[in-house]
Amino acid sequence: MLQPIRIVVEQHSDGFVAYPLGMTGAVVGEGPDAQSALSDVRSAIRFHVETFGPKALGEHPVLDAFVVEDSVELG
Repeated sequence: MLQPIRIVVEQHSDGFVAYPLGMTGAVVGEGPDAQSALSDVRSAIRFHVETFGPKALGEHPVLDAFVVEDSVELG
């Protein structure tokens, strides 16, 4: 069964990181390129759901996601 899941992919100086939105718990994939990170996170999602059950997908699906640049005062 295919389950639609929104996944964020970030590019960093040392590779890519991917993580799903709306899941319960921490699930992360990584790789040298975006496709590798996506493949890794899909595998991690499958393992997470097999381990913790369908409730790990979260109770409320993410309807939309966007990036906002903001400032935070530190110290």
